[in-house]
Amino acid sequence: MTHLVLAPMEGLVDWRVRQLLSATGGFDLCVTEFIRVSQNLFPAHVFHRYCPELLNGGKTLSGVPVLVQLMGHDPELMGENAVVAVELGAPGIDINFGCPSKTVNKREAGASLLKCPENLYEIVSAVRRAVPDHIPVSAKVRLGYSDKEMFLEIARAVEAGGAQHLTVHARTKMEGYKPPAHWEYLARIREAISIGMTGNGEIWDVADYQKCRDISGCDSFMIGRGAIAAPDLATRIKAFDGGTHLPRESWADVLAKLLSYCDLMAEDGASENHQAGRIKQWMALIRKSHPQGAQCFEEIKRIRAIDELRTKLQHDMSLPENQRTIDLIAAE
Repeated sequence: MTHLVLAPMEGLVDWRVRQLLSATGGFDLCVTEFIRVSQNLFPAHVFHRYCPELLNGGKTLSGVPVLVQLMGHDPELMGENAVVAVELGAPGIDINFGCPSKTVNKREAGASLLKCPENLYEIVSAVRRAVPDHIPVSAKVRLGYSDKEMFLEIARAVEAGGAQHLTVHARTKMEGYKPPAHWEYLARIREAISIGMTGNGEIWDVADYQKCRDISGCDSFMIGRGAIAAPDLATRIKAFDGGTHLPRESWADVLAKLLSYCDLMAEDGASENHQAGRIKQWMALIRKSHPQGAQCFEEIKRIRAIDELRTKLQHDMSLPENQRTIDLIAAE
């Protein structure tokens, strides 16, 4: 049975998105945005801000477990913060060794640590020692920093540190998110380690999933941008595995999710700028999977007032499907 994980995406996949996508179905696990550990032992409210699911037994409202992801270079401080997260109810700890952000990497965190696999070993070991044995520890890595020469050393360092699971984004830090993802390396890593492994990178649709599965041999996959672009992707992948073809969800269903996201942000006191910005970010990715998304993005990208943006989405959602098709053809 295929295991699907909703990827953490800084500045986009927050608890609201986790709630909406886990309710849509298909995902077996979620991971929080990274909590940057640099100098402090964080108080409870910081963990609750990143992972309010801790107040619900470490699960989304749909019952999907949520791992708390930590990122930093100080092994002992990482371990101490992991203990706090577990005491607050985290069902597991994930360690970020994959973030390609220039800001993060300038501060000896994220993918910069891949330059020396010993760093990974020390950090994973410290976290593993710090938390109870029954709490799983996992890590996310890339194939390397500037090249792929140490991709097996990286994976083995995480395993040797005591992690129970490894997620591999099939690109280097320097490759960022530029296609292609090198799925063939996933197969070599999977054969070289004995712990569980999740493949990640460039899974935008069911066909990509099938190809990645066939090349990598993995049975667990992390989906990030693909799940934002097509919110029902995980459900369609699970249906495909079961021998069923599910049609892509309607444009009205996609817009309904965006409006629900607005509601959740408003309930949480998010500013109008924040709400509008997040909706535009989401729509920018939806363009890759839904042809209506490109036109909609052009129409909303300069809207700043959240009420105006909501009105636009509600209007489009109320249109008959055939009218949307006519409008799309006319726009082209």
